[in-house]
Amino acid sequence: MSTWRVGSHQLRAMAARRRARTDRRDRVARPRTGAARAECAVDQRSWHRRDTRPPRTGELMKIGIIGAGNIGGNLTRRLTALGHEVSVANSRGPATLTALAEETGATPVTVAEAARGARIVVVTVPFKNIPDLPAGLFDGAADGFSVIDTGNYYPQQRDGRIAGVEDEGLTESRWTERHLGHPVIKAFNGTFAQDIVERPLPAGSADRIALPVAGDDETAKAAVRALIDELGFDTVDAGGLDDSWRQQPDTPVYGLRDGVDGRPAGVPREVPPRRQCHIPISA
Repeated sequence: MSTWRVGSHQLRAMAARRRARTDRRDRVARPRTGAARAECAVDQRSWHRRDTRPPRTGELMKIGIIGAGNIGGNLTRRLTALGHEVSVANSRGPATLTALAEETGATPVTVAEAARGARIVVVTVPFKNIPDLPAGLFDGAADGFSVIDTGNYYPQQRDGRIAGVEDEGLTESRWTERHLGHPVIKAFNGTFAQDIVERPLPAGSADRIALPVAGDDETAKAAVRALIDELGFDTVDAGGLDDSWRQQPDTPVYGLRDGVDGRPAGVPREVPPRRQCHIPISA
């Protein structure tokens, strides 16, 4: 089998030829021989270097992301790459999001503006900062919008002691839901942020990671699960919001990189004692 050796001058010539071809049908019909076959091979190798992630399969929508840390930033990158219209906000204001906006094409907005017109709103801010979010946070959101809560409670490293969780026994997302005043779906809280951009796979792939998703609103949960599938991950229905302790820190599911078949064995049957030290993996 021969090996194609292509010099830099040939690559430039190939690029010029590609730009000149505006009729796709003509390109398909033209026989791929000689330099054209080399050009095709270079194109294929370049494509695999650029992006091997699954293509967008769902309906385009407007999505608001409140929080531009590790999880929020990488969700912005992936969702804009899939073609969604993303508005992103943080506590420091739109001017601090210029670089992320230039990289992704997302629209930097204030926190109060992030949900406007959005069908899905992602709240991904430090747990202790939830009560500081402005009133009317979801004003102007699309009818039937869903809210994703990615948060975790880290009392030692960041959040301090929160009575609603420690004394009242609320799950972390139930506490968040009460402050937000809108039903939430818990997802991505145990996901390594870099996996969002580095480990998505097409549906049916053997090594596809499955994420637990918990919430009381079945319609909202279905919408969130569909979006996660589009992002390149399987999902497991982890029950209602009061069951979401099963995916909180200090449980076997938290941070688990496994497929659907590996999730049931990792779900604890009893509430674990809260440890003194959590290892944050998302923010």
